[in-house]
Amino acid sequence: MLTAKNLERVIELENKLRAEYQVQLDAKSAEIEGLVQAKQELQTNSDQKLAELQAKLDKQLEEITSLSKDATVNKRTEQLNRELNQRSENLAEEVATQKKRIKSLQKDLAEERAELKTLKQFDPAKMKKALDASKKKLTEKTTANDLLQKTAFKAKSEKAELQQRVKELEAKLAEFEETEDTDKSEEEAA
Repeated sequence: MLTAKNLERVIELENKLRAEYQVQLDAKSAEIEGLVQAKQELQTNSDQKLAELQAKLDKQLEEITSLSKDATVNKRTEQLNRELNQRSENLAEEVATQKKRIKSLQKDLAEERAELKTLKQFDPAKMKKALDASKKKLTEKTTANDLLQKTAFKAKSEKAELQQRVKELEAKLAEFEETEDTDKSEEEAA
């Protein structure tokens, strides 16, 4: 019997506690239901937000991909620019080197031209031609000189002959004059 009494007391106590706390239990049950609904709403909202975020992420991923492609293109362009700048610097240095070389070659060319001019003065063909002409002139002059010498020798010998004749004639004239003087003196004497 004791247990039935205890059991009744427990039931009464439970009913009494239930009556006292029923309002709180209902409030807590309503609160739990509200939280469950809020959780479900949150879950749907979070699913929507998650979908929105996923869409944003996809969009940002596409932008990043396109930007990375653009960045790759930009990097490639920058690399090409650097290479072209390097090439242009190398070509500028090579041009400067070639200009120096051209100047030295022009200087060498001027020296060679001066030397060639000097050598052309002693051009074998011209010199041979000039030598032949000089030999020809010398031959002509030698011939003319020989003729002049022969003529001069002839003239000297003729002059010597003529002088000899003049002396002979003068001597004859002197004899003739003497004979004439002697004849005149004899005639006068006669």
